[in-house]
Amino acid sequence: MPGSTSSRVPAPSAEKSELRKRIIAARDALDPAVRREASARITARLLTLAAYRDARTVMAYVTFGAEFDTGAFIADLRARGKALVLPRVDRAARALKLHAVRDPERELAPGVWGIREPRPDVCAEVAPAAVDFVLVPGVAFTPRCERLGYGGGFYDRLIRGFAPRPSLVVAAYSLQVVQEIPMTPSDELVDRVVTEDAEYARA
Repeated sequence: MPGSTSSRVPAPSAEKSELRKRIIAARDALDPAVRREASARITARLLTLAAYRDARTVMAYVTFGAEFDTGAFIADLRARGKALVLPRVDRAARALKLHAVRDPERELAPGVWGIREPRPDVCAEVAPAAVDFVLVPGVAFTPRCERLGYGGGFYDRLIRGFAPRPSLVVAAYSLQVVQEIPMTPSDELVDRVVTEDAEYARA
């Protein structure tokens, strides 16, 4: 079509893919000691959040690759007597199933992408409505609490299914915070983004 610029404007999916590659590469390039220090500082901030302190059932995730290290956060919630919930990927349903985990060392096994997840034979499934606080993973985030995930849409669908909606908090390195993410109507926002240097709350 004459005068059309559509062929020159990247589609949101292409923009997302490029941003995802760039942030993952930068995150992977962080020195392991820097990641450990940043994770410790992020964890300290998470533990002060009123939404976390008041929560009885907390959904977290097991760290994969160069992600924020959730180990100390999970240890704290267990020490406080909170119920731990972890996700399991159901590829057939393209959904996350939530399971109660009492002993992460014994009750997890490598899942679809090699990420350790609950064994359904020993971990009871949990209704989303039981969850008070969710530690949400992802690749990039904005100060407005927009989120770019890994591309499967699993957490967007999970968030839409929560009723009532729990507190949705991200733990991320500062380099994962960007000014713009090409959002689409199916992309869900979180409530708070916590980095080693700052916190951003949804308006």
